[in-house]
Amino acid sequence: MNKILIIGPSWVGDMVMAQSLFIVLKQQQPDSLIDLLAPAWSLPLISRMPEVHSGIEMPVGHGQLNLKSRKQLAKKLQQKAYNQAIVLPNSAKSALIPFWAKIPHRIGWRGEMRYFLLNDLRPLNKQIFTQTVQRFVALAYPKSHLIPAIPSPHLIVEPQNVIEAVEKYQLKTKKNILTLCPGAEFGEAKRWPTRYYAELAKIYIEKGWQVWLFGSAKDKMVCAEINQLNNNKIIDLSGKTALSEAIDLMSLSKAVVSNDSGLMHIAAALHLPVVAVYGSSDPNFTPPLNKQNKMLSLNLACSPCFQRQCPKGHLNCLNQLEVTRVTQALDELMQ
Repeated sequence: MNKILIIGPSWVGDMVMAQSLFIVLKQQQPDSLIDLLAPAWSLPLISRMPEVHSGIEMPVGHGQLNLKSRKQLAKKLQQKAYNQAIVLPNSAKSALIPFWAKIPHRIGWRGEMRYFLLNDLRPLNKQIFTQTVQRFVALAYPKSHLIPAIPSPHLIVEPQNVIEAVEKYQLKTKKNILTLCPGAEFGEAKRWPTRYYAELAKIYIEKGWQVWLFGSAKDKMVCAEINQLNNNKIIDLSGKTALSEAIDLMSLSKAVVSNDSGLMHIAAALHLPVVAVYGSSDPNFTPPLNKQNKMLSLNLACSPCFQRQCPKGHLNCLNQLEVTRVTQALDELMQ
């Protein structure tokens, strides 16, 4: 049995896209065992990925070095006798644990000064591997191998978990549900304006739909404003649900509108119709990976800039992307 340790990414969207790599590894070696070293927040997400044998909590926070904790964990992992490690982040510190755990085959892209930590170090050709998911999946193949079609992430939802979440939050599910995800952890340059989300919600409430809002605690202010602009007729779940509950409840949606965010990738991995709104980021770099999606970007001369805040101060890439574009995209998906 090939035992594989994967060092996972730190962002929700990247973690979802990484499932494509796990699927390919299991296709190549069905009896392989995949363990995933990842942040604590991601463990409920990982539990929805049947390819992963177990999620191992990373004891060190994102951006922290903490060599002592890394060495202690590496000693524990050494006892598991992994044959192979795949390091998805590009930092040097992310490659320390597989090196100290004495895993014989350690794979990753060339990144921060980690030439001695990885022994299968790949130079990244960004013209060939233009998407994040391609860069993840390519690590399952030899250096010279051009990757075939990439499988879509597919999160598994258990019906009983859905029922329990619905009961916990006293929700009703008889009407069509439009899910809105107005947050973006990266920054405001990825957030479609609050007033547009509110206008979109009003249109669908008048059509007889329910509108649900999802987001983290950081998104509560934006979600509250959207709800207030609709006379509190929206179900605002932001900052209330655990990530596992958000996944289960979102699976009930008829359609999802989201910024380029982790929740957008979760919606795509649930194979829901998704309208993804792009501002400062590039839809070609991190697209939703399901078939039923519409990616909206104005492709202005100044975008994508990949900045957290608009460097020009006008945020035209989002302010000029009007609600009618989104409703038209939803109509096309619903057909």
